[in-house]
Amino acid sequence: MTRTTDYNALRDDDFRALVRGFVEAEYPDIPRYPLERLHWDVVKPWYMALARRGWLCPTWPVAQGGMGLGAGKHLIMIEELERYGAARVHDIGPVMLGPLLLKYGTAAQKAHFLPRILSGEDIWAQGYSEPGAGSDLAAVRCEAVQDGADWVINGQKTWTTLGMDANWIFILARTDKTVKKQAGISFLLVPMDAPGVSTRNIRNLGDEDEFCEVFFDDVRVPLDHIVGGVNEGWAAAKALLGHERVFIGAPRLSASALARLERLARRAGLWDDPVFRDRFVALHCDVLDLSDLFETYMDKLNGGAPIGADVSMLKIFQSELYQRISELMMEVAAEESGLAAPPDGDRRLHATATYLSARPTTIFGGSTEILRNVLSKAVLWLPG
Repeated sequence: MTRTTDYNALRDDDFRALVRGFVEAEYPDIPRYPLERLHWDVVKPWYMALARRGWLCPTWPVAQGGMGLGAGKHLIMIEELERYGAARVHDIGPVMLGPLLLKYGTAAQKAHFLPRILSGEDIWAQGYSEPGAGSDLAAVRCEAVQDGADWVINGQKTWTTLGMDANWIFILARTDKTVKKQAGISFLLVPMDAPGVSTRNIRNLGDEDEFCEVFFDDVRVPLDHIVGGVNEGWAAAKALLGHERVFIGAPRLSASALARLERLARRAGLWDDPVFRDRFVALHCDVLDLSDLFETYMDKLNGGAPIGADVSMLKIFQSELYQRISELMMEVAAEESGLAAPPDGDRRLHATATYLSARPTTIFGGSTEILRNVLSKAVLWLPG
């Protein structure tokens, strides 16, 4: 298969076999079924294997180095990667910034940054959340002031996923304090090695350093490191959040957890218990419904249709389902649910790690409480 192969023209079974064969043959000697985010030095070989095959950016247009996958084929690819337990690569560039540049970037920005994402030369972080500006993203206070040919940036970002591994970060910065808060924000691209940029790791509940804080102290970047116009970053931010919530809402986590739940139940002798099977089937049906909903939104993305506030349903559905599955895993694991290490050394049996991994999913990417408010106002037109 060449980089110009029309994967969408393949039969689903043939495409599934193609992906399965590639993963089984090319997956490097790095952990499978990890429940923590692996750092760049560990996951780089897998990133580069996908890049060499031309499979790093499944939804990008073929002309831009992607696979041009439709929703159904993309879902098959996700399912096969999860089935094999392939580690998640550093995907902020492929999943978030790339599609944004394709829509809002200048010709020069596309020509420079897109190939560097595909080659692994640039690894990106997302600089959105701040202390006091998480779900209320329009309240960002990180400031960028024009000074001659540069933007001068001062402020802080927090909960930056794997920001310590990145060499670039895109940020929302306030560029006008005199207008409505959504109207005074710009979208800027900042090299992490610029003078004045520093990071401080944050250890999560599982004692892993997945997140960090990023500080900007008189950081200077050229004026052309802006995506979209000055004070027009909110439109880009909303578009990117739509992409983010679609991919956060992918059935990947829930489907993988459901497979681990089955493995645990078989080991515990519960697989044929009718009460357990009733609960398992209900969760399985929810995963199937989630997959259908995800495919609907992927079709919209692939067709260039705008992603509205209703995408919050997908993110809420996925995160709450993942938590429900993880809670049943803890019940099935019983006394082994308190183990710090996986039983028998098998990560697929580690109920505790799955449970801890599921806890923050109702917070990041927009908390469930905020997203329910968004749905009530923007979709159901209920009073505030």
